[in-house]
Amino acid sequence: MKIILTGGGTAGHVMPNIALLPTLRATGFDISYIGSMTGMERDIVEATGLPYYGISSGKLRRYLSAKNITDALRVVRGVGQARRIIRRIKPDIVFSKGGFVAVPVVLAARMAKVPVVIHESDITVGLANKICIPHAVRVCCTFPETMKQIPADKARLAGSPIRQEILDGSRIKGLAACNFPHEKPVIMVMGGSQGSVAVNTAVRNALDNLLADFNILHLCGAGNVDDTTNRSGYLQLEYAGENMGHFYAAADIVVSRAGANSLGELLAMAKPHVLIPLSKRVSRGDQILNAQSFQKQGFSVVIDEDEMTNDILAPIIREAYENRGKYAAAMKESGAENGIDTIISIIKEVAKAK
Repeated sequence: MKIILTGGGTAGHVMPNIALLPTLRATGFDISYIGSMTGMERDIVEATGLPYYGISSGKLRRYLSAKNITDALRVVRGVGQARRIIRRIKPDIVFSKGGFVAVPVVLAARMAKVPVVIHESDITVGLANKICIPHAVRVCCTFPETMKQIPADKARLAGSPIRQEILDGSRIKGLAACNFPHEKPVIMVMGGSQGSVAVNTAVRNALDNLLADFNILHLCGAGNVDDTTNRSGYLQLEYAGENMGHFYAAADIVVSRAGANSLGELLAMAKPHVLIPLSKRVSRGDQILNAQSFQKQGFSVVIDEDEMTNDILAPIIREAYENRGKYAAAMKESGAENGIDTIISIIKEVAKAK
């Protein structure tokens, strides 16, 4: 059977697709990928050896902008390009992880009568997926709360797909890669694939307090390393790369944004953490809802970004670390599993029913 994967714009729309690759290949699927012409997904996907097809795509906005007109034209052009690719490949199914590039692919698949399965990671459905869901056969959800927003005959609770290398990390290899000069508990800070000015600034302002008792691994995003803050026990990296699983294993506590993929990884590993969800001032508020769900279940300590000050971060991290056993136990008791098997079974079911 043949499958086309799509999704892009951020790592959150790409990495879950990458997590599915080993099982899809083992199941016998012939896999291709459609993404944007110049998006970050191209390099990630091509590194896996998949055939990659770039199409025109436009950003989807919830506000009035003159760019909405030109971007709408890009989407129309992308639909035509995706239709030609689909006619050439003749897939049995399309799997979409969302993001603006997925819209023309899903629309083209519907025109070609190719069934579509969508994955929605967040509690609230993103704009791209809102456009695509009417054209999908199934919609896989990470959170139970999302099921209420999707037609009952399409919605399936599937969880988050987690890359096996994330789960197989080695603490010894992670600590060796960090090469900290002292043996202290490790805080890993993640600001998302594009980094976070607010999180980066708060962590750097708290260094004097935290470094007395912790080593800090700070994944700060591309172009966000600040050499003026270098000191013993503090390691800054733009990205984790192939060491991500090892870094997770080395971390005693994690400070993170509340993107659904990061939450899925933290839950799968029962890793104690502090969440700083992206403010509603610059987002649709999905991370806030994700974090609130985890907090209600006893998994997380949550800090409101708009209320975060120089004095608040360090005490909250220390408190979360002291109570780390409680949070780890709650996550283990949740029974959450890697979503790969469930998602693959849905893909196979839909493809065979074509």
